[in-house]
Amino acid sequence: MIQLVDVCKVFKDESGNRQQVLQSVSLNVEEGDIYGVIGFSGAGKSTLLRTMNLLERPDSGQVIVGGENLMRLSRKELLQKRLSIGMIFQSFNLLGNRTVYENVSFPLEIARVPRAERRGRIEASLEKVGLLDKANAYPAKLSGGQKQRVAIARAMVMRPRILLCDEPTSALDPQTTQGILDFLKQLNEEEKITMVIVTHEMEVVKSICNKVSVMEGGRLVETHALVDRPAAPQSQLARYLFEHQQQTAIRPEEVNVHA
Repeated sequence: MIQLVDVCKVFKDESGNRQQVLQSVSLNVEEGDIYGVIGFSGAGKSTLLRTMNLLERPDSGQVIVGGENLMRLSRKELLQKRLSIGMIFQSFNLLGNRTVYENVSFPLEIARVPRAERRGRIEASLEKVGLLDKANAYPAKLSGGQKQRVAIARAMVMRPRILLCDEPTSALDPQTTQGILDFLKQLNEEEKITMVIVTHEMEVVKSICNKVSVMEGGRLVETHALVDRPAAPQSQLARYLFEHQQQTAIRPEEVNVHA
């Protein structure tokens, strides 16, 4: 479903200094996976996620989605391909001057879906996330969990095959977090949507992911399947992540990852 092959990305600051953010990253996300990528802040997780729909274009490597190398597509072809790839963010990214209904409508408008078709898709999407009664509300009147559900509805209204999730629960309290994770798992099971979730919270991975890659310094240091057998971490960072069962987030000051 998603295959990255030797993906590299370099950022330059205002002084022209180079920072290697992704270093020869390769991974394979199979259809139906809920694939977690975990690591410290600054490990390159969000950049990695954004290469999967070319919001960040790699300097080298291949990004293959559904059998197509996105790096070879024209701009028009890429825009069409992105319609099948939804994305949700930590900060929700809702438009404050638009109602819930209008926020969910926005990608349909961009895609020029006929107005007659929009209403049914918007209402169905809001009903799925349990917010049809909030259709005329503005984001400022919603709780954090409700805002994230609107963001999910906005992504789902395009009927994607893939959902990319960038720290989707980091801004939420623990109870709301579990509700959002349960809902994402339900979408995966009922809608057969493949998901990639980047996070610094091990409990998120343990809660819903069937596979996880550990990221450090722009590299994937190891990958584990979590369904059929217990993880057997090899690196010090991965051992810390898997063995600290009660930790809800990674604290870099508690582990010397270079030891």
